[in-house]
Amino acid sequence: MASTSTAGDSPLVSPEWLEAHRNDPDLRIVEIAGLRQDDMPAYKAGHVPGAVCWRWKEMLWDSHMRDFPSPEEFARRMGAAGIGNDTTVVVYGEDVQFGIYAWWTLRYCGHRNVKVLDGARYRWKAEGRPLEQAFPPAPPPVEYRPTARDPGMRIFRDEVLKALEEETAAIVDARSPEEYRGERVGGPGGPDSGAVRPGRIPGARHMFYMDFLDENKAFRPADELRALAAERGLSPGEPVIAYCRMSHRATVAYFALTQLLGFENVRVYDGSWTEWGNLVGVPIER
Repeated sequence: MASTSTAGDSPLVSPEWLEAHRNDPDLRIVEIAGLRQDDMPAYKAGHVPGAVCWRWKEMLWDSHMRDFPSPEEFARRMGAAGIGNDTTVVVYGEDVQFGIYAWWTLRYCGHRNVKVLDGARYRWKAEGRPLEQAFPPAPPPVEYRPTARDPGMRIFRDEVLKALEEETAAIVDARSPEEYRGERVGGPGGPDSGAVRPGRIPGARHMFYMDFLDENKAFRPADELRALAAERGLSPGEPVIAYCRMSHRATVAYFALTQLLGFENVRVYDGSWTEWGNLVGVPIER
């Protein structure tokens, strides 16, 4: 099991912590249904007791633009889900990166009190903790005040191009080895689609998102994560840009670097390869 801290104000909570606190009145547990989970099969088969399920695009994206909900729409969605500005939200996902992506999105949209269940359902189940199939009753809606986004967590394509040209940031690619080598534009096991060109952003350092995790998809101990970052030539004081195919896996790198290793200047390029691999005139490397 991972030995990273999961106590106090940490954004990473252990199954033990969540089992002790899951009935707290000011806490909500959310499972995020990711790709190929529109009908919520994993959630229906067994979820953390009390967890509600959100389809990731419905809750975390704008309904029309490739963007996140406006502050007003975000507030409406959160309030309708029974979440107030001070509610503690614990997220986990199917697959694991979708829970971490939800953490990143909620933080970016201005909700500060959000935590990740370390290892999601995988570690929870491995430790013999209970799962339930019943859908919990919907909490009553509450008021949620619109909050400002955190622009320092995100970077756009023109800024990535500028950083690339001026060599002002380390670029981290969290995709699979096959995608990084330019053999696929989609991850193994899924459709090989989403971009017209394979490859990577020039100079990107490969940090496959699963390398941050152990056999139960929990984060590896901090000393192992620190060694991994050092192997890729990363240091806490330098700017880092993380990307993948659609930014879900990139948020795993973001979480590990910022929340577990103390990196202070990391941004997610959420356009990632579905944008970069379709742009006209941008450089790629294979």
